[in-house]
Amino acid sequence: MSEAAKILVVDDEQSVRLSLAELLSMEGYQVTTASSGEEAVRYLKESSFDLTLLDLIMPGMGGLEVMEIARRIAPDTVIIMLTAHGTLESAIGALRQGAHDYLLKPCAVDDILTSVKAGLEKRKKETRGKELVVAMEQTIQALKDVHGIPSSQPTTVQEEEKAEEERFVQARGIIVDTHKHVATMDGQPLNLTPTELRLLACLIANADKVLSSRELVKAVQNYDCREEEARSIIRVHIRRLRRKIEPDPRNPRYIVNVRGVGYMFATNSAP
Repeated sequence: MSEAAKILVVDDEQSVRLSLAELLSMEGYQVTTASSGEEAVRYLKESSFDLTLLDLIMPGMGGLEVMEIARRIAPDTVIIMLTAHGTLESAIGALRQGAHDYLLKPCAVDDILTSVKAGLEKRKKETRGKELVVAMEQTIQALKDVHGIPSSQPTTVQEEEKAEEERFVQARGIIVDTHKHVATMDGQPLNLTPTELRLLACLIANADKVLSSRELVKAVQNYDCREEEARSIIRVHIRRLRRKIEPDPRNPRYIVNVRGVGYMFATNSAP
């Protein structure tokens, strides 16, 4: 059997730290814990880890600073951020800086194990890919002189950034993670149904653009119908969504109706 993956758990809350360590140890991983960002950096300098579970908000050195240092001294370590709903925007920033994933506290066991497994699989593929690239470069270099074969183009950083941008949609303090089906407004979680979340994401992704009821039903429910039928379908979901995000649902400032045309998410508050 292959050697167990080494995981570093970093959290200033002892209960969280010990619970994560026990859970991961029971899954067969080698676990080291750190109670602060400074301690985590010392461990990262002294040893190698396959994956780090890193709390975003800690006294002293916070998670983002630790991640920035880790990217320099341990670039192959996969990082998963631990965050609360109120710091979701910072977690998104961490993803764009190279974190693999984030987990919302309190973390569900299945979410933790799924994210860790995916992160370790990602690291394994990247390691294997680097080895293959080296071997291929040596072969291609030998062939280029004879046949003029150009080097292959790997997936670009721009493509990865585009995928992250498509995952998150945000406007006016609302953030929707379309992968994890999580939405927050001004740092507070929104209790949305799957249909409401898809509807909100669609409207924000097309902010300041009027979408017909038919377009919304097609995008949200993948169902094509006549505009009259779509209007009655989408009206119910719009009404429920407004109750959850509008200060005054009778006078909406976020999801506005354009009479005879459809609905629009307004990026500026209505006068």
